Amino acid sequence: MTERALLLGRARAVLPGGVNSPVRAFQAVGGDPFFVREAHGAYLTTTDGETLIDYVMSWGPLLLGHDAPEVRDALERALARGTSFGMTSPVEIELAELVVALVPSVEMVRFVNSGTEATMAAVRVARAATGRRLLVKFEGGYHGHGDSFLVAAGSGVATLGLPDSPGVPGEVAQLTVTAPFNDISAVAAIFDRYGDDVAGVIVEPFLGNAGFIPPVSGFLEALRDLTSRRGALLIFDEVMTGFRVHVGGAQALTGVMPDLTTLGKVLGGGLPVGAFGGRRDLMELLAPAGPVYQAGTLSGNPLAMAAGLATLRTVQDGKVYDSLGRRAAKLVAGLKDAASAAGVPFTGSHAGGMWGFFFHPGPVTNFAQARQVDVDLFARFHRASRERGVYLAPSPFEAAFVSTAHADEIIGETLDRLAEALAQVARG
Repeated sequence: MTERALLLGRARAVLPGGVNSPVRAFQAVGGDPFFVREAHGAYLTTTDGETLIDYVMSWGPLLLGHDAPEVRDALERALARGTSFGMTSPVEIELAELVVALVPSVEMVRFVNSGTEATMAAVRVARAATGRRLLVKFEGGYHGHGDSFLVAAGSGVATLGLPDSPGVPGEVAQLTVTAPFNDISAVAAIFDRYGDDVAGVIVEPFLGNAGFIPPVSGFLEALRDLTSRRGALLIFDEVMTGFRVHVGGAQALTGVMPDLTTLGKVLGGGLPVGAFGGRRDLMELLAPAGPVYQAGTLSGNPLAMAAGLATLRTVQDGKVYDSLGRRAAKLVAGLKDAASAAGVPFTGSHAGGMWGFFFHPGPVTNFAQARQVDVDLFARFHRASRERGVYLAPSPFEAAFVSTAHADEIIGETLDRLAEALAQVARG
């Protein structure tokens, strides 16, 4: 019996499905998941000794690659001072100051421990600020596993075919209204029907949990105008796009300013972290400055703060984003050429170090179109890619990521391997 099989048996005996997050189970692509022994730069090493070029990058946080020296050194220094204090430390203030300096719409920020915490708290603030109940989200948008968000959700929910989750009360689900991404007329219709009760609209400015779907021209601007006119707050969920598509996030890239922003992933440099921020008047509604309660024992954990600060300091001048974007563009263009040569329908796009593709003639502008992709073809391509040492997300409904560790030669090697994989699956 292989080490992987032994580990899988042990994991399934004590962890539901053998994993701590559903998409890791590989149900969408078939076969058993691997287990990671270690990771450095752009590569993962499995317990079976496989070396894989990694384009999942811990689902986005590792902008500097695995085991980045800057982050490792910062963690070693922080570890020597202690692992958790339960009180504010200077590094929290330093990271908060840097977030406020980099993210255009954020005047104050509060750190939490996950993206889910951040989005839940941002919605609470929106409801408190407006005195309204309803939340508008977009089909395929994934904002964590809070009850309000598991309605027409993306990410692992889409992968597993669960548009809603058991355990979410119908009364809670009824407080969330959904619209197709990139369809401003559908959002306007929601406001025409429920406008006086809509507290806020939450959106991934670049949809990353239904595959990678960018906003069409004018969509985010129209969303900003509509929410402002109708007295609702606009929440950008930048847990994935923050510091990923631009040093100031999607809002800096597009020029559209939300009222509230949620952050995570890159913000923690690979350690668990989340944050939400926005206008000062909104953030000062939070206790102890105001009446809206939110708290967390490990919020502002000194190790996570140190890792995040090291990461953001490394990229704060914004220079790395041109090279990240160039490498992501090269991957998308190279895959398009390989798919064309293999006779496989393909469409793809990118922003900064975030990219994605669909086996679909395109364009793909919303979740309904994304769900028309050939899921079986993707599963076969995923397996063929992994056999050639390239690790892509084990789901057709996830974005991919490049890091500063993905040098040009690694990109070229990746494309050679993926072209072989596409040719193989096209042959059937």
